[in-house]
Amino acid sequence: MNIGEAAKQSGLSTKMIRYYESTGLLTAAHRSDSGYRLYGKNDLHTLEFIKRSRDLGFSLEEVGKLLALWQNRERASSEVKALAREHISVLDQKIQELTELRATLNDLVDHCHGDDRPDCPIINRLASGSCCGS
Repeated sequence: MNIGEAAKQSGLSTKMIRYYESTGLLTAAHRSDSGYRLYGKNDLHTLEFIKRSRDLGFSLEEVGKLLALWQNRERASSEVKALAREHISVLDQKIQELTELRATLNDLVDHCHGDDRPDCPIINRLASGSCCGS
């Protein structure tokens, strides 16, 4: 199949497929006589694996590790679990940071009159540099 069909079937854009190829996550596609990229079922399966991994928030580096573990039939599942646990820890940290940002923004919104006056605590905090972990 050509790159357009691979994109449609995998749910990725052609640009992302080219990018994954350029980073080495996906092996370089075979080329037709006219130079078009050609993908097979294994390539499509790999693209779907990459997409699902990215949908779960894994970084490109982590996806590379997961791909290597997936392709290694002698891997220990403990390696996969450790990588997933590490990712959960990163997600927990991001959730904490986002929760704190939301609380700060909620506080600012609660203290803003939202009327015709120019005084605005949101603008004041942004201008003072005292918000958002600064």
